[in-house]
Amino acid sequence: MAKRIGIDVGGTNVKIALVDDKGKIIYSNSVPTYANMGYEYTVNNIKQAIRDLMKETKSDSKTIQGIGFDFPGQVDYKKGIVKLAPNIPGWVNVPIAKMIEDEFSIPTKIDNDVRCAALGELNFGAGKGCENFICITVGTGVGSGLVINGKLVRGAANAAGEIGHIKLQMNDGPICGCGDTGCLEAFASGPSIVAMAQDYLKSGKSTKFRELAGAEGEITPYLVAKAAEAGDPVARRIFERIGTYLGMGLTSVINLLNPEKVIIGGGVAEAGELLLAPVRKTIQERAMVVARESVEIVPAQLGNTAGVIGASMLITE
Repeated sequence: MAKRIGIDVGGTNVKIALVDDKGKIIYSNSVPTYANMGYEYTVNNIKQAIRDLMKETKSDSKTIQGIGFDFPGQVDYKKGIVKLAPNIPGWVNVPIAKMIEDEFSIPTKIDNDVRCAALGELNFGAGKGCENFICITVGTGVGSGLVINGKLVRGAANAAGEIGHIKLQMNDGPICGCGDTGCLEAFASGPSIVAMAQDYLKSGKSTKFRELAGAEGEITPYLVAKAAEAGDPVARRIFERIGTYLGMGLTSVINLLNPEKVIIGGGVAEAGELLLAPVRKTIQERAMVVARESVEIVPAQLGNTAGVIGASMLITE
């Protein structure tokens, strides 16, 4: 039985898991990222987490087939370098694959976090058996991994799949984190939900999500979703708008790629049909007939384990 290590690096925590060739997690743990301490500190934490995993599972360089990392941001898949991780300060041109290989003598690969999630869903989740699908995550941003003819699409500079930066508005529009305006991500993401909710509250009106947050509490996408589930009309309208924006962005991709499935995951997607129903409705109304009739819109299956499971599969790519 082949065993591989998958590591999901986030701004707050680093998740690590030992995964078998059936996608089953044998062992898992997490350690703080401590991003403010610099990348060297985080790398040392990761190395210690790998040592702990190997000790706990009685594994070594002979029994572990490979190590895979996923990172939020831009990576050089071929060279194993993190080019830029915007939410983890200091991670600029870090040759993490070589650093880990030199330490453990185990083949190591890296990729973008959403592509790793897509790889996990391809092998063991909602994309299993599919040749062509789009896996998107909706959270702080909107990212995607593309699978065409059974293979991940990375592009000339390993930058393929930036669905969050499809333009929904030609001029003006909300400013995106990329610096441009009119991007899908600026219209349909966790911060967009919060911005819509706060705009409503500025009118001085009451709503269920304000009640759930308390007088001075923070409004979050989760609270807006809970309010919508409880029947709050404003919260339901917010999710309808977010789903419509996502559906518009996905319509362009569906018309272009003609996928079998669109798999939707991420923190905001935990709202389920509150989000998926308006996505499906918009695609049915706006996508070209042949493309829309052959696509299924489904929730991701692997949840917050998709990253480590997908990263563990990189060595087989």
